[in-house]
Amino acid sequence: MDDTPATDLRRGWTTGACATAATRAALMRLWGGAFPREVTITLPRGETPTFALAHSAEGDGWAEVGITKDAGDDPDVTHGALIVARVTPGGDGVRFAAGPGVGTVTKPGLPIPPGEPAINPVPREMMWGQVEALAAEFGHAPDVEIRVSIPGGEALAAKTWNPRLGITGGLSVLGTTGIVRPFSCAAWIASIHRGIDVARAEGLTHVAGCTGATSERAVQALYGLSDGAMLDMGDFAGGMLKYLAKHPVGRVTIGGGIGKITKLAQGAMDLHSKRAQVDLALLAELAGDARVRDVNTALEAYEIAGKTLAMAVADRALGVVRERFGAEMVFDVVIVDRDGAVIARAGP
Repeated sequence: MDDTPATDLRRGWTTGACATAATRAALMRLWGGAFPREVTITLPRGETPTFALAHSAEGDGWAEVGITKDAGDDPDVTHGALIVARVTPGGDGVRFAAGPGVGTVTKPGLPIPPGEPAINPVPREMMWGQVEALAAEFGHAPDVEIRVSIPGGEALAAKTWNPRLGITGGLSVLGTTGIVRPFSCAAWIASIHRGIDVARAEGLTHVAGCTGATSERAVQALYGLSDGAMLDMGDFAGGMLKYLAKHPVGRVTIGGGIGKITKLAQGAMDLHSKRAQVDLALLAELAGDARVRDVNTALEAYEIAGKTLAMAVADRALGVVRERFGAEMVFDVVIVDRDGAVIARAGP
């Protein structure tokens, strides 16, 4: 999959980058004497973005700054959110705390252990780096608590995978490069990977990846799977399966509508309509019905050829998955219609 952003799409900055900029500005007030109007940080790959302060406050022994997250042209749920860092000197070393709107990790398998604020390793390193640099510049000990808050974050988190991953109370502070690349799909695939990590850490032996909410509900009900076993695969079958090949579980179910599963049966690992098209000639061959060549969609083909076609598609998709990824895992494929009824299954 080519995840290079189009030239007319504007990149943005991660929550981790915003929290780092807010931390730097708050420390400049505490140790340097005044809030800056804007602040520049260096990201892991050398970029040096500048952030304007959207909020500043201070009290007895603390200072805080808020940065408005700009995700560029990416459809990020946290675009426009205020990322706030309050810095309080004292203690031993750098400590992180979750303020309102930032979640707490409750399940194993994530990069941060249970009980810790959901602030990922790279943002922690970035903020720690600011503390060390400014402590050296202004002659202070690098001993502070950084409390990160995201007003409204708990409500926003309901639109993310955090509840399923066992992150309660709010959003995660994320980012490995500091940059949000429009429509790169990297965040979605990373969430799939974290879902697999959590499922394995919980000892789950059967997980399912589905292309949408309808197929997910159908598959979950069919097998009685827990929420933690449901991976938000979407169009990224390859992203899920490649990671599972390196981090296997006992059984994997793939669920979706006939159009998406047809693309999988053709060998496509990215099922998005812009990157894979249904091969109607193949469907006609599988159905044994020449009329299918003249339809527009796989759904129309199914309406002509019925369950015979659906079963053939499921079988072929299962064969593709087994051939590429079947060394250590058992796979099955479930196809559902638009109402969520199972119309074909292949596998054990």
